Amino acid sequence: MIFKSKLFSLWFGLALLAWIALFSAFDSIGFFMGHWYYPAVMVLGAFVAGLTPQGGGAVAFPALSVFLHIDRVLARDFSMMIQSIGMTSASIFILTHKDTVLKDYKPLLIFVPVCFAGFLLGMLTLQAMPVYLIQALFVSLTATFVVAYYFHEHRGTEHRLVVPRAWDAAYLGITLFLGGMITSLFGTGADILLYTLLITHFGMKEKSATYVSIVLQAAVSILGFTYRGFVDHGLSHYQIETWLCAYPVALFMAPFGAYVLSRLHVDWMLIAIVVLNIFQLLYFNLSRPAYEKTLASGVFCLFFSAAFYLLLRHMSARKARLAASPRCAPLPDEDG
Repeated sequence: MIFKSKLFSLWFGLALLAWIALFSAFDSIGFFMGHWYYPAVMVLGAFVAGLTPQGGGAVAFPALSVFLHIDRVLARDFSMMIQSIGMTSASIFILTHKDTVLKDYKPLLIFVPVCFAGFLLGMLTLQAMPVYLIQALFVSLTATFVVAYYFHEHRGTEHRLVVPRAWDAAYLGITLFLGGMITSLFGTGADILLYTLLITHFGMKEKSATYVSIVLQAAVSILGFTYRGFVDHGLSHYQIETWLCAYPVALFMAPFGAYVLSRLHVDWMLIAIVVLNIFQLLYFNLSRPAYEKTLASGVFCLFFSAAFYLLLRHMSARKARLAASPRCAPLPDEDG
């Protein structure tokens, strides 16, 4: 039951009351009816955010920027703003679950500042990139990721993160910093990079790595939203109104996705996400086709495919070595 935790139920009730107050002050039913596609997008986006290592922005960014041709900066900001509610709601559900061991999430106290530092650098240095290049980078990253995620035997054995060497800590730091820079472009992405490293190099179990990546992206989204609103002063009244339209959808659907992940084997849903991301890639290239778009997405797909393949092959080789070692018997796979 999604509301079994008293702390989560308290958060949900307070967050819903806050939305009612904010909607009454800054939004209207008329605006909501005219911008229904924002909450509609987040029905799927927030569910994906709680179910997979992809944030809600993995659906919101291409839906708004690629399909609806909304300004890239507005799509990026909306992704962060809505994740600050949806993924935070999913994170509170995860952290208050009776089976959660809170000390397993202690590394996030370091992960979040490192990732946010990358976000700040990205805000200062990457924003002048051509829009088609940013869109090509995003749809290529998400499409290749979900294909690798689904079709490879990517199950790890570790329930929690273990960093045995200083070099492993460096891997983490670089990945988190790059994830923050990517988030400065799309409003999401750090979760994908962290998840990939956790299941490959560190051999973590799929669900454990997913939960850690969700909490990371929630924290970075809150910080990014705050930065845009109070440091950049870059959020308009229109953006606040669209955020409030989708707020209650994300508030419920993201923890519901996390609940589904905790209860079910979800291959059927992963197939749907694979199809969705491949469709986004194809639509980007076939709608208003251009040589530059096709070339950029082709190059990015080749790069990310090679990167994911090498990482996952590294993990498979590591698991084979452990299985062959007489001192290390493989653990049973609780995910079935």
